[in-house]
Amino acid sequence: MIKLAGATGLLGKLALWAAGVGLVAMTAAIAAQVFWRYVLNNSLVWTEPGSVMIMGWFIFLGAAVGIREGYHLSFDVLLYFLPRSINQWLHSISDLAVGAFGAGMVWYGWELAAKTAPNVMPSLGISDAFNFAPLVMGGVLIFLFSLERLLRRLAGLHTPRFGEVDPAEEV
Repeated sequence: MIKLAGATGLLGKLALWAAGVGLVAMTAAIAAQVFWRYVLNNSLVWTEPGSVMIMGWFIFLGAAVGIREGYHLSFDVLLYFLPRSINQWLHSISDLAVGAFGAGMVWYGWELAAKTAPNVMPSLGISDAFNFAPLVMGGVLIFLFSLERLLRRLAGLHTPRFGEVDPAEEV
């Protein structure tokens, strides 16, 4: 289990770095578009669809890392009044629901990609299926990280909630 946590921890860090690089790349592409349009009185046709695609990547990668680190949306007022043993069950139910949502993202994202694969984005010259790659990859990571959270809880290991640091990952 410790090796799995180390592997998913590394995967989470890579996803977070990729999301950060994507955010910077999108910002640079939009800045280039503004410069070309208003300074050079011309336009770059690839910046808008390229930026939207990059935005999908950093949103879904960041969301998946948020799942792993316990930042995902939850309503936990009731948890303050219930015993810890019941809290663990409710957290597990939440992780199951989030994992099912991730699996749905993979399934339906793949279907959308398959249906749009023959279409080509004129401004980028690539298949429209690439628009759904972040949805599929984000779903894979959300499912994997939700599964990790469930397995950690079953093994009795610390499962971070809302940004708590995992003692095994502290340096």
